[in-house]
Amino acid sequence: MLVAGVDSSTQSTKVLLCRPEDGAIVGQAAAPHPDGTECDPELWWKALARAGDGLLDRADAIGVAAQQHGMVVLDSDGQVIRPALLWNDVRSAPQAAALTTEMGGPLWWARQTGSVPTASFTVTKLRWLAEHEPGAAASTAQVMLPHDWLTWRLAGRAGQPATDRGDASGTGYFSPAAGRWLPGITEAALGKPVRLPRLAAPAEIVARTASGAALSAGTGDNMGAALGLGLGLGHVVVSIGTSGTVYAVAAEPAADASGAVAGFADATGRFLPLVATINAARVLTVTARMLGTDPGGLSSLALAAPPGAQGLTLLPYLDGERSPNRPGANGVLRGLTSTNTTPENLARAAVEAVLCSLADAIDNLAGCGITARRVILIGGAARSEAVRRIAPAIFGMPVTVPEPAEYVALGAARQAAWALSGASGPPEWPLGGPSAEYTADPVPLVRQRYGALRDATAGWDRTGSCDDEAPGGEGHDGP
Repeated sequence: MLVAGVDSSTQSTKVLLCRPEDGAIVGQAAAPHPDGTECDPELWWKALARAGDGLLDRADAIGVAAQQHGMVVLDSDGQVIRPALLWNDVRSAPQAAALTTEMGGPLWWARQTGSVPTASFTVTKLRWLAEHEPGAAASTAQVMLPHDWLTWRLAGRAGQPATDRGDASGTGYFSPAAGRWLPGITEAALGKPVRLPRLAAPAEIVARTASGAALSAGTGDNMGAALGLGLGLGHVVVSIGTSGTVYAVAAEPAADASGAVAGFADATGRFLPLVATINAARVLTVTARMLGTDPGGLSSLALAAPPGAQGLTLLPYLDGERSPNRPGANGVLRGLTSTNTTPENLARAAVEAVLCSLADAIDNLAGCGITARRVILIGGAARSEAVRRIAPAIFGMPVTVPEPAEYVALGAARQAAWALSGASGPPEWPLGGPSAEYTADPVPLVRQRYGALRDATAGWDRTGSCDDEAPGGEGHDGP
């Protein structure tokens, strides 16, 4: 017997074929997605067909994990109406602010849904659709998330679509604490009632493919990674991929009225409080391109510079930001002098900026009672030696880097194995290889400079000018 795990991320589809008893990988493939902040779901399906060719047909069970928050709207015939708006599309920032105010304020949202909506959340995209594309909104009969839609397609569009509580918790119209949809919120956002997927149990078989393979409930990408890592209580993960995420498994739901922490559910029946940033590995990619090098070259340059980059500080909000909620922000480089403007210092400033942003996120989790004593570092950028060596100095604690792996796809495969077994808990799968441990003396001055720049630019718009309502640069970004 074999199980397959699918990771349909922002950038690509990855498929792992694994043994259900120990998670050993016997086959894998990937196919790219187009870049951007919206995507025709049919392109995900084609990428899944390419990546899954010769793998999915060998699987006895399949699990799908995918990027959270994406809005897939369908008509009464089950046809996709428009390209899906993705998590990194911030056009619905005004709608996020309006919905927060209309429906009781941040505390109400935190208590009802576990999170205060930002532009990433599906509910804000529904309101944007109602206001900007009323014809599409009028045709919308059901709303899905990317993993829901892909699982449904694997089932041949048969039966009622299903989702899991983990991915559902990122919509803004689900209660993680109560484990149920809040349809009144979707109706308020879109202006009409819509059908939502059935909520499945963590280890449920929700459908079967035409060849008879079992389909597990699937989940969101962060929940899949937590399952792939075998994350337990007290572990804090920092993932540096297209987005940056910091999360931990918790026994109780979170409800952070500040909006910094999203009170998600996980894929096992517990909870996954999480802080997400829009700007992460892409900051390093953009900086490398600007310096005429590649990620490996950027890493070497950064390690050749001293801590603090001789006073250079970068605010890495290149594409707006979600944490803090500053959708209109942009990047700022501060501290330029005639002597510190070197490729080495700029590379170092970029690495330190991404890590400082994620250190802020670790602090946000602490506000919900989650104390990090060690960080597990994953994601594409965790392969960078500079990121690995600089991280403990910025975080102020040891960093564990497990063997690089496709943990989202691995988590989806583990869920499929769980569903196939009918056991009370997921199978015990060992991590693929030895972990590396990194320590360094803390450098608090770097975070102090970063925090000063973050706070000083809080009232700037995309042009870099100060908001008229934020004299002294101490206000908030306008949507």
